Amino acid sequence: MPDHAATAPETTWAARVAGALLCLAVAAIHVVDQGGITTTRDPYYVGVAYHVLEIVAVVTAVLLLLRLVRPGWLLATGVAVGPLLGYIFSRSSGLPDYSDDIGNWTETLGLVSLAVEGALLLLAAPAFVRSLRRRRS
Repeated sequence: MPDHAATAPETTWAARVAGALLCLAVAAIHVVDQGGITTTRDPYYVGVAYHVLEIVAVVTAVLLLLRLVRPGWLLATGVAVGPLLGYIFSRSSGLPDYSDDIGNWTETLGLVSLAVEGALLLLAAPAFVRSLRRRRS
């Protein structure tokens, strides 16, 4: 049974479904980008980060659909922010042992990813803040 304090009635079913679908889209984009579920990108730490992101995105979608909105929206914010930062760092200064994407700002899949993650961030961050305010009242 979900903890009542972790659910927020003001979070609509449509918002939770949209958040869940956006999380699943983030996971799918990263599976495609890495070349499949069983493939791990190089360098190894980037590949592991992709797998962690994909797993957390799916878990987050489930949490949102189960109305566990406070942890769901918190994780959804992370699912959005993590890859956004990864995109910026990998294309600007590069990452340790990973400079292949420096300057590659217009890659189609990367731009789709930015759009999905941006939409998720715009949905998740305010919803998480509302869930915190609800807890305090």
